[in-house]
Amino acid sequence: MAGRYDKNPFAEEEEEEVNPFSDPAVRGKAPGKSKFGGGLFSTNIPSAPPASNSRLSPLPPEPAGFNYDREATIDIPLDTASGGSHYQKKEKELQAKEAELRRREQEVRRKEEAAARAGIVLEEKNWPPFFPIIHHDIVNDIPIHLQRLQYVAFSTFLGLVLCLLWNIIAVTAAWIRGEGVRIWFLAIIYFIAGVPGAYVLWYRPLYRTFRNESAFRFGWFFLFYLLHIGFSIFAAVAPPIVFKGKSLTGILPAVDLVGGNAVVGIFYFIGFGLFCVESVISIWVIQQVYVYFRGSGKAAEMKREIALRAAAAAM
Repeated sequence: MAGRYDKNPFAEEEEEEVNPFSDPAVRGKAPGKSKFGGGLFSTNIPSAPPASNSRLSPLPPEPAGFNYDREATIDIPLDTASGGSHYQKKEKELQAKEAELRRREQEVRRKEEAAARAGIVLEEKNWPPFFPIIHHDIVNDIPIHLQRLQYVAFSTFLGLVLCLLWNIIAVTAAWIRGEGVRIWFLAIIYFIAGVPGAYVLWYRPLYRTFRNESAFRFGWFFLFYLLHIGFSIFAAVAPPIVFKGKSLTGILPAVDLVGGNAVVGIFYFIGFGLFCVESVISIWVIQQVYVYFRGSGKAAEMKREIALRAAAAAM
């Protein structure tokens, strides 16, 4: 009796287990056959095609940016022989100009300090804004308790400018209507002489008096401001003294002209109203200035200054 564990005759012969993917040489080897040959029990399995060990060549690395040649750095030689000397020359010129400006700035500062020590006030022209010809800064120059009065006095100066300007317009209309050219020339003279004269004779003295608290200039202001008030009242009436009074837009020429030419008469009535308002405000200003002059002790101070100046002049 054969052994219990005899070899099975139908079993395939043991072959060494081979991994077809471990060695390329083994992959091409055909598998074994059974003892009984081909037919149904044939174990011929087509072998896989041999794998190739070749790899694709790597692509060249791309630049970090996507602008290609736009980010290329272009070296421009600046420090050439001629270029370097040119830039050095320009640099020396700029340094010389800077030194000159610094020297002038120090000189101006030194003059300002000397003027401040001597009590001289440097006035910067700032009015009118479109064409500065005078210095006018009430907020910074005038004490706060006098600013309101100074503003009203300044309004009388501007009011005089408006009155004389309207006077030219009205007299021009009368001249066109046949009143003669002489009254027009007089109106021009009133404006040319009146505006600068008012500023120099009474407005600037009042401005400087309030700024420096000087008592001596009050007398100068009172004298010429009274003349200003007298002229405003005279112009509001415009009596027929100079060329029948029609060179000024007062009440008398307005009544005379309104009958013959209503437009010219209306112009003269407007001028009459402007001169009346100017006269009333000017009277209020001189009254307030006088109250301040008496109440602040400037009258006694002005008397002392006049006495001292008279003594100095006599000696």
